[in-house]
Order: sequence, then C-alpha cells, then structure tokens
Amino acid sequence: MATKREDGDAEQGLISGEEKRADGGEDTAQRPGRIRRSIHPVFYIAAWIFLSNTTILFNKWLIDNRGFKYPATLTCWHLIFATISTQILARTTSLLDGRKTVKMTGRVYLRAIVPIGLLYSASLVCSNMVYLYLSVAFIQMLKSASPVIVLLTAWAWRVEQPSLKRFINVIVIVFGVALASVGEINFSFIGFLFQLGGTTAEAMRLIMIQILLSGEGQNMDPLVSLYYYAPVCAIMNIFIAGAAEAPTFEFGDIAKAGYGLLLLNAAVAFLLNVSSVFLIGKTSGLVMTLTGIFKSILLVVVSVLIWNTSISGLQFIGYGIALGGLTYYSLGWEQLVSITAGFTSWFKSIFGSQGSKTRVSPAARKALIAVLAVLTTLVLTSGFLYSTGLANTVIQLPSRNDSE
Repeated sequence: MATKREDGDAEQGLISGEEKRADGGEDTAQRPGRIRRSIHPVFYIAAWIFLSNTTILFNKWLIDNRGFKYPATLTCWHLIFATISTQILARTTSLLDGRKTVKMTGRVYLRAIVPIGLLYSASLVCSNMVYLYLSVAFIQMLKSASPVIVLLTAWAWRVEQPSLKRFINVIVIVFGVALASVGEINFSFIGFLFQLGGTTAEAMRLIMIQILLSGEGQNMDPLVSLYYYAPVCAIMNIFIAGAAEAPTFEFGDIAKAGYGLLLLNAAVAFLLNVSSVFLIGKTSGLVMTLTGIFKSILLVVVSVLIWNTSISGLQFIGYGIALGGLTYYSLGWEQLVSITAGFTSWFKSIFGSQGSKTRVSPAARKALIAVLAVLTTLVLTSGFLYSTGLANTVIQLPSRNDSE
C-alpha cells in the first residue's frame, strides 16, 4: 500500500555488534552485560513477505468466503484504521519522526498530497474491486506488468527518456502477460479493466511523487506518506463507497463477516506498512526487488493450493516469460551475474569438500539437506494430490443451524 524507495544506497542494517565480538571480544570485555544483539535482516524480509501475502489473501477471503462483497467499503475501513493508527504512533513512538523533516505547508498539501492521495485511493479501490472478478494467481500475473505501466507513464510525462533497450524489455514483459491472459480459463474483461485502472493510477501516483514531492524537496518513507495520505484517501473513499455500495449495503454483512475479523484485517494491512518501513531501513533496494519477485511467485503457489485455481500450461509459460523480463528490468545483466556468482559461492561453501574453507558445520549441511528433502516431498505430494483430484475433495461440515 505504501511507496517503496528504489534507491540502492539504503541502509544495510547489519549492526556490527556480532562482528565486534568476533574480532576478539574486546567490546564484550569492556562492557559486560551490555551486548547489543541486532535482529537479522532475514526476519524483516520474512515479515514483509508474510504480511503482504496475508493481506492479499485475507482480503480475497473476506470478499469471497465471508460474503463481505464491498471492496470500496473495505478499503475505506483500512484507511480509517490507518489514519487513527498513524496519529497514535506519531504521539507515542519514534516511528514517524521522519515527518519532522517534511516541510508541509498548505500549498504543498493541496498541490501534492491531495492529488497523490486521490490517485492512491483509486489504486486501492481498483485493487480490491478486482478480487470480485479474478483469481489471486491471475491478478499477480497481471501485476508483473506494473513496471511497464510505470515506464510508459514516465515516458509520457517526460520524466525519463525512451530507449530501445528498455522498449524491447517492455515488449517481452507484455508478451508474457498476454500469454498468461490468453491461457486464463476464467478471464473477466471487467476484472482486467479494474486491474489495469489500479495499475495505471498507481503508476501516475509514483510519477507525481517523483515530480511534485521531489520538486518541493520532500522525502517521505512509506509510513510518513501514509500519515499524510490516509486522511485524504479515507474521506475520498467514504464518497466512493457511499455512491457505489450504499444502495446494496446491508449492515448484517458486517456481523456475518465478523467484527473481530474486520478489525484484524485492518490491523494486518497496517502492519504491512510498518514492516515495509523496517525492510527498507534494514536492507537495500536490490533486496527489496528480489523479495518482491519471490513474494509474487510464492503468492501464486499459495493461492493455487488454497483455492485450487487452475493454471494452464500456456499461462505458466507466459508468467515465466513475464517474470524473466521483470527480473532483467529490475536488476540488469550485471546485477544478475553478480547475484549468480554470489549464490554459486554460497552453495559451494555449504556443499563443498572437507578440504575447502567453509564456515558451515557438517551438522548444518545435513539439516539443510533434510529440510530441502522434506520441502521437495511436500511439493511433489501436493502436486500429485492436486493432479489426481484428491485436493478438490470437499469435506462438508455441519452448519450451525444443523447442529441446533
């Protein structure tokens, strides 16, 4: 939901507490009982992936399985919750201290925050509306074309100069998404338009942030931007929800969905924004890009297992082409070569011969092999059950009325 910084020089977050102890323990000897232990960046990566995918799956589940078919109202509730939460955090924690460096005037608010907030609102509403028409897996396939829309919008606004190399890369991604769309069994043109509208609104929002806020000398992290955008978006969504869903809205559907579940849903969506702040601060733009690509693949797999979504071979090939183009677009050839070399070196350090220098113990290698074996077995078993139709077996549980 929040803006992601793409700068590669973000803080790495690798606090040197453990490094100092490894150098001889001098720091420990001088300051007994005051050893600082930092949280490993893997924790922030895992938390962001979990909360991001949980938010998407939670929204889809509320709309499809709990009968809360009011995407605009759900988005409005998220933004109201975010408005209240950011105001509380600003007064009780240091997470929003970045707002003190923002020079917010009435001119900046009306010229930048309000229009960007309206585009943000449109992006969120469309992103939730699409769950009424398309599967989560197919939505993620369409989202792989987001950089294409952003690049085309940047060219249209003359923020970037067109280049033949990037244009060819764009064609590859579009071709992959087109194949995935052709292979989609339950294709909905209305859902496709909602996804396209949400992606376009998000692209325009990012470009306007680059033009307006950068021109005003502002620099906001995702949580600070939510602090300013959420009230504008909440007010805008109240009008959207009132016009689009008020005539068919039934208050009984709130109780049907569950007050606690709706509160939990908004809390998870807000925690996603908090986790993105920590992820940006503790890693780099490169790690964030790789994490986003991996998250997309993982979400497709999880959604297939939960909803038994059918993916055709053509769709699988198209998504693979789109992901390949997206990876090359995001990283470039030099980064890909560097990452491949680093992974190869890491792999050799774990599974190398006893004579090679390695910091991984034999017990750790055996544990890693065991984990990989278990994961491979689970994947193969799940694929077998799904292909034989056993995964489609529905267990009918007695309803509450039957038990009474």
